[in-house]
This record gives sequence, structure tokens and C-alpha cells, in this order.
Amino acid sequence: MKGPLLVLSAVSLSLSAILTPVSASATIPNSVNGQEMPSLAPMLAKVTPAVVTVSVEGKKTSNAQSIPEQFRYFFGPDIPVQSLPERQFKGLGSGVIIDAKNGYIVTNYHVINDADKIQVTLSDKREFNATLIGGDKLSDIALIKLDKKISGLTQATLADSDHLRVGDFAVAIGNPFGLGQTVTSGIISALGRSGLNIENFENFIQTDAAINTGNSGGALVNLNGELVGINTAILGPNGGNVGIGFAIPSNMVKNLTEQIIEFGEVKRGILGVQGGEITPDLAEAMGYSSSKGAFVSQVMPDSAAEKAGLKAGDVITSINGKEIATFGELRAKIATIGAGKEVELGLLRDGKAITADVTLGEMQQLQASAEELHPGLEGAQFSNTNSSDAISGIKITDVAKGSPAESYQLKQDDIIIGVNRTRVKNLAQMKKVLEHKTNILALNIQRGDRTIYLVVK
Repeated sequence: MKGPLLVLSAVSLSLSAILTPVSASATIPNSVNGQEMPSLAPMLAKVTPAVVTVSVEGKKTSNAQSIPEQFRYFFGPDIPVQSLPERQFKGLGSGVIIDAKNGYIVTNYHVINDADKIQVTLSDKREFNATLIGGDKLSDIALIKLDKKISGLTQATLADSDHLRVGDFAVAIGNPFGLGQTVTSGIISALGRSGLNIENFENFIQTDAAINTGNSGGALVNLNGELVGINTAILGPNGGNVGIGFAIPSNMVKNLTEQIIEFGEVKRGILGVQGGEITPDLAEAMGYSSSKGAFVSQVMPDSAAEKAGLKAGDVITSINGKEIATFGELRAKIATIGAGKEVELGLLRDGKAITADVTLGEMQQLQASAEELHPGLEGAQFSNTNSSDAISGIKITDVAKGSPAESYQLKQDDIIIGVNRTRVKNLAQMKKVLEHKTNILALNIQRGDRTIYLVVK
């Protein structure tokens, strides 16, 4: 509690030092020469009631793995209890009502993670309890629902985030530092940001609208008051605003929340390719005139991509007619579209533009098959490494507490590069090795800058 109180005190002192009375006779004109002054107020009056404050309480186990200091989530104050193996915490974040009839509110997964109690405060100061419906840690989206029917709620209208352009005006709405609902404005600074190691599936909107601690889960809207993104993270040396903030695009939010509502979880789609970005050298070698797109270096056996006829050397240029700029964008969009969905991919092959219809597989199927083949892997979740990783292999994205995988000392962010003296570069190769059932697995693992062996029985 000491830290947050000191910060708030400093803010209060600074404000009191610079605020001076304004003469009662001083007025701000509403119009000049008969023309009304431009203002965001009419738009904000419609959309701000859809943005809420999310307060949480709970217990969490200390985690030695921390987010790099320069990429801090702007979660509100928490209160550690150092003497306990589990620490009590309280936190503040933001949320956006996306379904007024059913009381659905979208926020960030890291806002409600480990929360035992979730409370929502509306813009009119009414407070209600809420329940977690489901969430997705890897894309940092969660859906909560008000515990009782509330009349008069306002819901945000979702825009098509694929139509955003760099330079479009944007407005961020949230609850920074617990001060209450706050509005800031700016522009869309960049699109398709990835490789920041904030989340596993990254396709961020970057904005210079001022966002700070407590804005997590809040709204990024366009000048029509439509939701274009959910504010998620900031880039700054001290966790404060320096004009670089990131939001999850509304199309990703829509895909994920629809899956959570239907299934209670995210059924992640998988294409089954490995690849990377289009570099100038690669573009020149392939006779490709653009740096946009996702280069396919390998197609996994029995994958959705192989069944659809994709080949190594293809460049994926679009999904359902909408251009993609990077391999990271491809990965994030495919993962959040959902398993079993059909997509049309635009490809460049041997200098010719073609299309391929693909029915996406389910990522969980690969994870489950590995666990079934060896019970010692149960509780670990895997994904193929991507182009931002230093080495190819199978990354452990999560290890469940108390699981067999944890007991064998497997850790999140470990990269499995070998199984029983066989080099493995992806889940398909690992699955093939595990088909030869054995009582003991010798896993060659890259952990940070060290290579270790773990024996799983």
C-alpha cells in the first residue's frame, strides 16, 4: 500500500501546486463567427457509459518470471503479503460493455487473473459484482458478466479494426491510477505491432493517446465512438505514459469473445506453417516487390495448410481478402479466428497470385495428443516457436500448478529442442517421436542461455 499511496500523494501535491483559480468572468466560447467549435463531447457522451472500472481481489502465488521492465502492463496497485506463500492483492483496471442485454464486459486477462472477487463500477458510480465467463491468457482477453440484470446499460459498438489507418484519430477511455473515468486523445501511430514479448499472440494497434496504470481493459475508440481496440500495455522506462501504448484490435476481441460465449473457452485455430517476415534480401531473391506478407518456410505434415495445398516458399498476403503485413499478424489472426473456421488465404507462388481455402485445425489437439502419449507432460501447454525466438523448437507456454509437468521441473518459456536424442523443431516432429511409446523421456531443453536435460518418467 505504501508505494501507491506515495504516488497518489505526489500527484495531489503536484496538482495543488499548479492549479490556480479562474476568474468568474472568464468564459470559453461555444462558437466563433456563428460556427460551433469542434468538440469530442457529443461522441463521448454516447460511448463513455460503456466503459467501466473493474476492481479485483484475490490471492496469487509469487512468480519469479517477470515481464521485462520496459513492457509493463498498466495494472493498478496490488498489496503483497510478503510473509505468506500466497500473497493477497487488490487491483484496478477497466472494462468495456459489449452486450448490454446480457451484461457482458470485456477486459484484459491480466486484470482478472487469480481474482476471487470481481466488482464493476459503472460510469454513474453504481457498483455490481461480476463473474468470469472465460479468458485467454495468450491474447490477454477475458470476458466477465454482471451477476444481475441491469437496466439502462450502454454497450459499445465494435468497429472493423482492419479498416484502421495510421494517422486516424483515436480516443482512449479508462481509469488511470484509480482517479476515475478519464479520456485522452491521439492518433493511430502504427498497426500490426508484434515481437514485443508482452503476449503470445500479438497484433497490436499502437497509439499515442495517453494511457497509464489502470487503463488496462479500457476502450480505444474512433471519432464515431466505435470500439477499435482494448487498451493493453504501454512502453515506457518507468511504466508511465511516453506516447506509446498498445491495444488489441476489435476484430480479435470479437472473435475471442464469441468463442468464449459459445464454448466457455477459446478454441484456438492453427494453420500448420512455420515461417517469418519478408526481408529486403528475401524479397529480392524471390522477385517479390513488397515487404508485406508472411513467408512460409515449412508446412507441417497432416496440417490444415498441407491439406489445403500450401507449399514452402509461398508468401501469404491476405486473409479473407484483407491484407496482412507480417508473419506475426498472420499468426495472431489465425489463432484467434477459431478452430474449424474456413478462411481464404491470398498467396504469392512463383510470382503468381493465387488463393487457397483452408479449414483451420485446433491447436489443443496437438497439445492433448502429446499428453496422452506421455502422462509426464500433462499440465504443460506447447506451441511452435516463431521467428522472434532465437531457436526453433517447441515452446512451453504454460505449466499448470501441481501438474506432473511441474513436478518434472518443466517451466514456462522453456524450449524443447530434442526428445530422446532426436532433434525436434516443431510440434509435429515431437508428436512423431512420441508415437514410439517409452517409459522415460529425455528432454533436451533450451532455458534462457543454457541447455539442460530433464528426465520425465
